[in-house]
Amino acid sequence: MKRLDFIWTLLFMAFIGALIGGLTNHLAIKMLFRPHEAKYIGKWRLPFTPGLIPRRRDELAVQLGKTVTNYLLTPETFRKKLLTPSMEKKAEQFIQKKLEEQILHSEKTLNDWLKTAGASNVAGKAEQKVLELLDAQLSAVRMKLTSGSVEEVLPEKWRSEAERRLPSITTYILGKSEAYFASDEGKAMFRKMIDEFLASKGTLGSMVNMLFGESESLVGKVQKEALKFVGAPGTYDLLNAIIQKEWEKLQQRPVGELLNGFDWDGLFNSIRAYAEKEMDLESRLNKTIRDYWPDGAEWTAVHITPQLVQFAFEQAEKQMEQSLGKLKLDDMVKEQVDAFPVSVLEDLMLGISRREFKMITVLGAFLGGLIGIVQGLIVYVTNLS
Repeated sequence: MKRLDFIWTLLFMAFIGALIGGLTNHLAIKMLFRPHEAKYIGKWRLPFTPGLIPRRRDELAVQLGKTVTNYLLTPETFRKKLLTPSMEKKAEQFIQKKLEEQILHSEKTLNDWLKTAGASNVAGKAEQKVLELLDAQLSAVRMKLTSGSVEEVLPEKWRSEAERRLPSITTYILGKSEAYFASDEGKAMFRKMIDEFLASKGTLGSMVNMLFGESESLVGKVQKEALKFVGAPGTYDLLNAIIQKEWEKLQQRPVGELLNGFDWDGLFNSIRAYAEKEMDLESRLNKTIRDYWPDGAEWTAVHITPQLVQFAFEQAEKQMEQSLGKLKLDDMVKEQVDAFPVSVLEDLMLGISRREFKMITVLGAFLGGLIGIVQGLIVYVTNLS
């Protein structure tokens, strides 16, 4: 009977110990989060309120921020996960694809792109500006050409080149003259001139004609002498000197005098009409980028996109640490944690460690029960003695 009482006593003490241990650990776990805010009796705040986590939330937020920036989202982590050759290749493919879809192969015309950028009537405005500039330049040209002498208007290089060619002009004129005088046309010209001259002299002309015989003979003699004259060295010097002198006089003459009566307005109107016709900006702007650049996709895929992505990745790698510092991830994490309701933090922590917390409660009950059994044995042994 005494042995049965001992067993019941031992089981009772084990139960009480397990109950106390389990409840104690369960309460301790609850006190990590509960109560969510401080409790007061009058002005006196109850001890252990609020719970440990709510009371230390600011410190927890700071530590979480430091943990994230120091161990989780570090520059090295981003380099290893994001700035890799495979990611660079994927980025290049993505950018090239979007570039082709949205721009290079788009059906939008240049006018559409300009309207998207907020520009309207670009063709009309551009043509107006070009024509205004053209008018101003043409007026300036006219003013410059008509306000000075040939020497002042023509560039030095042009005048030197013209002067250098004067002997060639003399040679050309004499050559053409010799060929003309020797031709049938030249011979006919001499015959006509001689006949008209003799006819104008009346009796004297008839006497000369009788003296030299038929006019054909006289024409031949004149033609021969003319050819001798043209081929003589003195003729070249004479003609070259005349041309040289006339050139010097020409350089001193005002250009306005030489161009007096020239139809400037007609010329300018023709140039203006030609410019308008050739510009035709409205029809040019109503074409797509692909119309002007059919090989754009292939060219950008080789020369633009790879270099652009490579440059972006190089700059990202260089600026990674500085950029993350500017982001202030620790402050962002702290602000987010501070903004969480305590219940959310509790759900977050319990969602991660609920099983472990249950095991702690069970462990407390087990240890409490074990302690109760040990106490019962101690009491039993003490009573025996």
